[in-house]
Amino acid sequence: MHAANKRVAILVDTNFEQAEFTGPLEALKTAGVQVTVVSTAHNPLQGLHHIEKGDRFTADQSLEAADPTEFDALVLPGGAINADALRVQEKARDWVRDFLHEGKLVAAICHAPWLLASANVLEGRKLTSYFTIQDDLRNAGGEWIDEPVVIDDNLITSRQPDDIPAFNEAILAFLEKEAA
Repeated sequence: MHAANKRVAILVDTNFEQAEFTGPLEALKTAGVQVTVVSTAHNPLQGLHHIEKGDRFTADQSLEAADPTEFDALVLPGGAINADALRVQEKARDWVRDFLHEGKLVAAICHAPWLLASANVLEGRKLTSYFTIQDDLRNAGGEWIDEPVVIDDNLITSRQPDDIPAFNEAILAFLEKEAA
Protein backbone atom coordinates (compact mmCIF):
# COMPACT_ATOMS: atom_id res chain seq x y z
CA MET A 1 0.00 0.00 0.00
CA HIS A 2 1.23 3.48 -0.84
CA ALA A 3 0.18 7.07 -0.27
CA ALA A 4 -1.62 6.70 -3.60
CA ASN A 5 -4.23 4.60 -1.81
CA LYS A 6 -5.04 7.49 0.54
CA ARG A 7 -7.97 9.88 0.30
CA VAL A 8 -7.41 13.49 1.30
CA ALA A 9 -9.90 16.32 1.75
CA ILE A 10 -8.72 19.88 1.16
CA LEU A 11 -11.13 22.08 3.11
CA VAL A 12 -11.60 25.72 2.12
CA ASP A 13 -14.16 28.47 2.23
CA THR A 14 -13.30 31.05 -0.45
CA ASN A 15 -10.67 33.76 -0.77
CA PHE A 16 -7.94 31.32 0.26
CA GLU A 17 -4.23 31.77 -0.39
CA GLN A 18 -4.00 30.20 -3.84
CA ALA A 19 -0.43 28.85 -3.54
CA GLU A 20 -1.33 27.11 -0.27
CA PHE A 21 -4.21 25.41 -2.06
CA THR A 22 -2.63 24.54 -5.41
CA GLY A 23 0.76 23.53 -3.97
CA PRO A 24 -0.54 20.67 -1.80
CA LEU A 25 -3.26 19.80 -4.36
CA GLU A 26 -0.69 19.30 -7.13
CA ALA A 27 1.79 17.45 -4.89
CA LEU A 28 -0.89 15.05 -3.67
CA LYS A 29 -2.28 14.41 -7.14
CA THR A 30 1.23 13.85 -8.52
CA ALA A 31 1.72 11.21 -5.79
CA GLY A 32 -1.50 9.53 -6.92
CA VAL A 33 -3.49 10.50 -3.84
CA GLN A 34 -7.25 10.85 -4.32
CA VAL A 35 -8.01 14.49 -3.48
CA THR A 36 -11.44 15.98 -2.88
CA VAL A 37 -11.92 19.73 -2.55
CA VAL A 38 -14.54 20.33 0.14
CA SER A 39 -15.93 23.80 0.73
CA THR A 40 -18.29 25.70 2.97
CA ALA A 41 -18.77 28.30 0.20
CA HIS A 42 -20.66 28.10 -3.07
CA ASN A 43 -18.80 27.65 -6.34
CA PRO A 44 -16.86 29.24 -7.85
CA LEU A 45 -14.19 29.61 -5.18
CA GLN A 46 -11.75 32.52 -5.35
CA GLY A 47 -8.02 32.08 -4.90
CA LEU A 48 -5.92 35.00 -3.73
CA HIS A 49 -2.29 35.99 -4.13
CA HIS A 50 -2.16 37.63 -0.72
CA ILE A 51 -4.75 40.37 -1.39
CA GLU A 52 -4.86 40.28 -5.19
CA LYS A 53 -7.46 38.07 -6.88
CA GLY A 54 -6.08 34.89 -8.39
CA ASP A 55 -7.83 32.06 -10.20
CA ARG A 56 -11.28 30.61 -9.60
CA PHE A 57 -11.76 27.00 -8.55
CA THR A 58 -14.61 24.55 -8.11
CA ALA A 59 -15.24 22.44 -5.02
CA ASP A 60 -15.97 18.75 -5.50
CA GLN A 61 -18.30 18.59 -2.48
CA SER A 62 -19.92 20.87 0.03
CA LEU A 63 -18.93 20.48 3.66
CA GLU A 64 -22.57 19.73 4.45
CA ALA A 65 -22.66 16.79 1.98
CA ALA A 66 -19.16 15.42 2.60
CA ASP A 67 -18.54 12.49 4.95
CA PRO A 68 -15.32 12.90 6.97
CA THR A 69 -15.07 9.12 7.48
CA GLU A 70 -14.30 8.77 3.76
CA PHE A 71 -10.97 10.59 4.16
CA ASP A 72 -7.58 9.67 5.60
CA ALA A 73 -6.30 13.24 5.96
CA LEU A 74 -7.42 16.85 6.02
CA VAL A 75 -5.43 19.70 4.46
CA LEU A 76 -6.26 23.27 5.43
CA PRO A 77 -4.88 26.03 3.17
CA GLY A 78 -4.50 29.49 4.65
CA GLY A 79 -5.39 33.00 3.73
CA ALA A 80 -6.81 35.23 6.45
CA ILE A 81 -10.28 35.61 4.89
CA ASN A 82 -10.65 31.87 4.25
CA ALA A 83 -9.39 30.88 7.71
CA ASP A 84 -11.58 33.43 9.48
CA ALA A 85 -14.65 32.14 7.63
CA LEU A 86 -13.85 28.47 8.36
CA ARG A 87 -13.20 28.94 12.07
CA VAL A 88 -16.83 29.93 12.74
CA GLN A 89 -18.25 26.87 10.93
CA GLU A 90 -19.23 24.28 13.55
CA LYS A 91 -18.97 21.43 11.04
CA ALA A 92 -15.41 22.50 10.12
CA ARG A 93 -14.48 22.53 13.81
CA ASP A 94 -16.07 19.07 14.19
CA TRP A 95 -14.00 17.74 11.28
CA VAL A 96 -10.77 18.97 12.86
CA ARG A 97 -11.65 17.46 16.24
CA ASP A 98 -12.69 14.15 14.66
CA PHE A 99 -9.61 13.82 12.43
CA LEU A 100 -7.20 14.55 15.28
CA HIS A 101 -9.08 12.27 17.70
CA GLU A 102 -9.09 9.42 15.16
CA GLY A 103 -5.33 9.78 14.60
CA LYS A 104 -5.85 11.04 11.05
CA LEU A 105 -3.59 13.73 9.65
CA VAL A 106 -4.54 17.39 9.86
CA ALA A 107 -2.15 19.63 7.91
CA ALA A 108 -2.67 23.40 8.25
CA ILE A 109 -0.65 26.27 6.81
CA CYS A 110 -0.48 30.04 7.34
CA HIS A 111 -3.72 31.35 8.93
CA ALA A 112 -5.46 27.94 8.82
CA PRO A 113 -4.45 27.07 12.41
CA TRP A 114 -7.06 29.61 13.51
CA LEU A 115 -9.56 26.80 12.89
CA LEU A 116 -7.56 24.58 15.27
CA ALA A 117 -7.76 27.28 17.95
CA SER A 118 -11.51 27.64 17.47
CA ALA A 119 -11.91 23.85 17.57
CA ASN A 120 -10.16 23.88 20.97
CA VAL A 121 -7.62 21.20 20.02
CA LEU A 122 -4.32 22.99 20.69
CA GLU A 123 -3.78 22.38 24.40
CA GLY A 124 -0.25 20.99 24.72
CA ARG A 125 0.29 20.76 20.93
CA LYS A 126 3.33 22.14 19.13
CA LEU A 127 2.64 24.06 15.94
CA THR A 128 3.51 26.96 13.71
CA SER A 129 1.55 29.40 11.56
CA TYR A 130 1.81 32.78 9.93
CA PHE A 131 3.53 34.86 12.60
CA THR A 132 0.64 37.31 13.06
CA ILE A 133 -1.63 34.69 14.69
CA GLN A 134 0.92 33.21 17.09
CA ASP A 135 -0.67 34.93 20.10
CA ASP A 136 -4.06 33.40 19.25
CA LEU A 137 -2.51 29.94 19.06
CA ARG A 138 -0.60 30.36 22.31
CA ASN A 139 -3.74 31.67 24.01
CA ALA A 140 -5.54 28.51 22.80
CA GLY A 141 -2.93 26.37 24.60
CA GLY A 142 -0.53 25.66 21.75
CA GLU A 143 3.24 25.93 21.81
CA TRP A 144 4.07 28.14 18.81
CA ILE A 145 7.43 27.50 17.13
CA ASP A 146 8.91 29.61 14.32
CA GLU A 147 9.95 26.80 11.96
CA PRO A 148 9.02 26.07 8.32
CA VAL A 149 7.20 22.88 9.36
CA VAL A 150 6.24 21.60 12.79
CA ILE A 151 5.10 18.00 13.16
CA ASP A 152 3.30 17.02 16.37
CA ASP A 153 2.05 13.46 15.97
CA ASN A 154 -0.83 13.70 13.43
CA LEU A 155 -0.73 17.51 13.23
CA ILE A 156 1.49 19.15 10.59
CA THR A 157 1.65 22.93 10.43
CA SER A 158 3.55 25.39 8.31
CA ARG A 159 4.01 29.17 8.21
CA GLN A 160 3.59 30.61 4.72
CA PRO A 161 3.85 30.06 0.96
CA ASP A 162 7.66 29.89 1.03
CA ASP A 163 7.34 26.78 3.21
CA ILE A 164 5.03 24.87 0.82
CA PRO A 165 7.71 22.45 -0.49
CA ALA A 166 8.58 21.35 3.07
CA PHE A 167 4.87 21.27 4.00
CA ASN A 168 4.08 19.02 1.02
CA GLU A 169 7.03 16.76 1.80
CA ALA A 170 5.85 16.33 5.41
CA ILE A 171 2.29 15.52 4.30
CA LEU A 172 3.45 12.91 1.77
CA ALA A 173 5.89 11.37 4.28
CA PHE A 174 3.07 11.02 6.83
CA LEU A 175 0.76 9.40 4.29
CA GLU A 176 3.52 7.00 3.14
CA LYS A 177 4.26 6.04 6.76
CA GLU A 178 0.57 5.42 7.44
CA ALA A 179 0.30 3.34 4.27
CA ALA A 180 3.26 1.11 5.18
